[in-house]
Amino acid sequence: MTYSYDPTQIRAGGKDQMRFELGDTQVGGGAKTCALADEEYEAVLAGLKEGKKAWLFAKLSLLEAILLKMSYQVDTKIDVLQYSFGNRADRWQKMYETLKKQALATASIPTLAPSITEMPPYFHKGMEENLAARHGGGGPPSPFRRMTT
Repeated sequence: MTYSYDPTQIRAGGKDQMRFELGDTQVGGGAKTCALADEEYEAVLAGLKEGKKAWLFAKLSLLEAILLKMSYQVDTKIDVLQYSFGNRADRWQKMYETLKKQALATASIPTLAPSITEMPPYFHKGMEENLAARHGGGGPPSPFRRMTT
């Protein structure tokens, strides 16, 4: 397992940006200080589609993975030495609840796929004109076609 973070890549849309947004940037201690490994971030982001919704749901699934990992860590106190892992989990739990509300709100808003927006419009100027009626092809008059000769 590898643990790396490059702050110059926080706008590149990869694991470094996700680490930054989740606050999982202390990579110096490896598994002791990081919530997830690079491979875990990359596995979730591998098949990610473009768009804010996909990023939001990937972030939500990574937060779920972090919370599952944190659930196995317990607070420990030995004489004067004390480890409080619950504080880390509380911070991510609050972030998860906020993000879940945001994800549910955006999931109910329909969006178009980029391939649909690139298509020409279905309706166009002159589509109601009947070329057969224009050139004397006959047929009953219609209020939706121009009757020109």
